[in-house]
Amino acid sequence: MKTDEVVATNSGNPKLFSTGELWLICQGLIIGLITGIIVSVFRLIIETLKLLAIIYPLMAQHWLLIIPYVAVTLVIVLLLGQVIKGYTDDLLGSCAPKIEAIMHGHHSMNAMQVLWRKFVGALLAICPGLFLGREDPCIQMGACVGQGFSQLCQVSEEDQRLLLGCGAAAGLSAAFSAPLTGVIFLIEDITQNFKLRYSMLALAAACTSDLVTIFFFGTRPCLYLPLTTNLPTTTYIWLVPLGMVIGLFALAYHYCMHAMHRFYRRIPRLPLIYNSVIPLLVIPIGLWNPRILGGSHLFIGDVTGFSPVVNWGNLVKLLTIFILLRFFFSIISYSAAVPGGIFMSALTLGALIGALLAVLLIHVHLIPVSCYLNMVVITMAAYFGASEEIPFTAITLLCEMVGTVDRAFPIAILTLVAYVTRNFIGDLPRRF
Repeated sequence: MKTDEVVATNSGNPKLFSTGELWLICQGLIIGLITGIIVSVFRLIIETLKLLAIIYPLMAQHWLLIIPYVAVTLVIVLLLGQVIKGYTDDLLGSCAPKIEAIMHGHHSMNAMQVLWRKFVGALLAICPGLFLGREDPCIQMGACVGQGFSQLCQVSEEDQRLLLGCGAAAGLSAAFSAPLTGVIFLIEDITQNFKLRYSMLALAAACTSDLVTIFFFGTRPCLYLPLTTNLPTTTYIWLVPLGMVIGLFALAYHYCMHAMHRFYRRIPRLPLIYNSVIPLLVIPIGLWNPRILGGSHLFIGDVTGFSPVVNWGNLVKLLTIFILLRFFFSIISYSAAVPGGIFMSALTLGALIGALLAVLLIHVHLIPVSCYLNMVVITMAAYFGASEEIPFTAITLLCEMVGTVDRAFPIAILTLVAYVTRNFIGDLPRRF
């Protein structure tokens, strides 16, 4: 059989490298380029969160400065309300279901309106320090680029869906500097179906957007967590009960999130578009420790630098406080009417849970001190995968962060156990 015939008949896919397909790949590259530029600028502006580490200590020393700061944040709340007004269905909550609905013809959005409103709205929500991530806005902005470009080129409806999806993959890739994660996320959470045509186009867009971020931020992923040691195989048995604990924690997070959504809907005389005034309760937290604010990718770096043996009792207390704060205020922030993401919050919470478990396991001599960072990394994947129900995306993301697949096995085991526990326990009320 000729090579062209093999390509044409492979899994029922059309020729991948026909003239039409090459033009589609080129469109994916352009979408990745545009998305990479937009997300890189977005990330650069969010870097101003570092200024909170200067502003809050200054306010702690001069209490009168809190008054103008609160006044400015209230103005931001009003501006944010006007930005999202009329577009709450498109701008609020997770963007993945919306993108999936568009791809199936069940929803539509004005790409250009959603693009600039998501960009500005997310900055207004994240920069004051709300416990939100940047990844969801990046995904949706990428999807908007894909849809807008496909409409400009007047491609077929099928190709419009392809370019919409590849834009979403490019957005997540640029958000984390992790191209494979962007492709896996598209397959696992949006299309829920593997097609070579989809995947190759998404890979082209994701790689291009990641290349753009390299010019802005360098070659390292935004959460580079290099592991130098391996977990001893004798500790693998403990991954099962630990995964169960993480799964239960993820389930509790899920139920609390739904309860907070109901709470916001029942608040009298507070319009939906101004719900963001409530998460401003993070101001006292910022006065105590400003590095915990925001999506906290910088705070994850702090957690990985903790010493698990020096004053371990005090460290356990401190980590417990951090976990409670991140748990409840990420729920309060994400449940409000704000265009922000939850991935980074889940990763931060997973890092804190992993640090706490690592300190306890090291204290009872179940794991060596050198494996502290290992526990932080694998718990990040497990909690993220279980809470967001995207285990393959979580495993891929943490492998890209670590920079190698050598430690993929414990990451996969813990994520699997946590995911199964979360779903099995969560389905019990339906069974009985």
